[in-house]
Amino acid sequence: RLVRDHVDAVNVPDNTAGVVHMSPLAACALLIEEGVDPIMHVACRDRNRLALQSDLLGAATLGVRNVLCLTGDHMVHGDHPQAKPVFDLDSMQLLGLVRHMTREGRYLSGREMKPPPDLFPGAVENPFPPHDFRPLRLMKKVEAGARFIQTQIIYNVERFAAFMGRVRDLGLDRRVPILAGVAPLRSARAARYMRDHVPGMEVPEAIIRRMERAGDERRRREEEGL
Repeated sequence: RLVRDHVDAVNVPDNTAGVVHMSPLAACALLIEEGVDPIMHVACRDRNRLALQSDLLGAATLGVRNVLCLTGDHMVHGDHPQAKPVFDLDSMQLLGLVRHMTREGRYLSGREMKPPPDLFPGAVENPFPPHDFRPLRLMKKVEAGARFIQTQIIYNVERFAAFMGRVRDLGLDRRVPILAGVAPLRSARAARYMRDHVPGMEVPEAIIRRMERAGDERRRREEEGL
């Protein structure tokens, strides 16, 4: 309710980093009731293709249109490392599944669905190493059906600029909107944790040193990026 009049959409993660939270489908339904446009994350880690199709249909029925297609962080990183992974599909195949359901109006089995769901699929991309591979993978996701892209949180702006240069060379910026990830750092300790423990995260040492030098009086201004 606090952000409803100030944002275009709200991301609803799907057990991020393998840590259990409320069902994103239920959370999205609540957001819609509050007048907020949700972006429902759909991870392949916990569901086979039957469950994925069922959840996608359920989302469309409840008025959820934006779906972010993810392979999902492995559960060894989360709070249930003994859980069995599914990974029946990966994010690329999930994008193809959403495109098939929306454009062909059919399940993967070939059975027809009437009416087809009205979904707007997106994907994620990490601009950081291996640098040469990432823009090409982004191109594959666009070709698989992604209609918008969200990136990993960006702290190394120079690296991101180089990534976007290659993306522009491939013409991908003209095919899909690309939303750069932005998030505040609360402390040097948090910065080190993200660098060392969050998969795919790149936090330059210069930023960590800046947070350490800030001291108590300047810490809030550094946290706000001032």
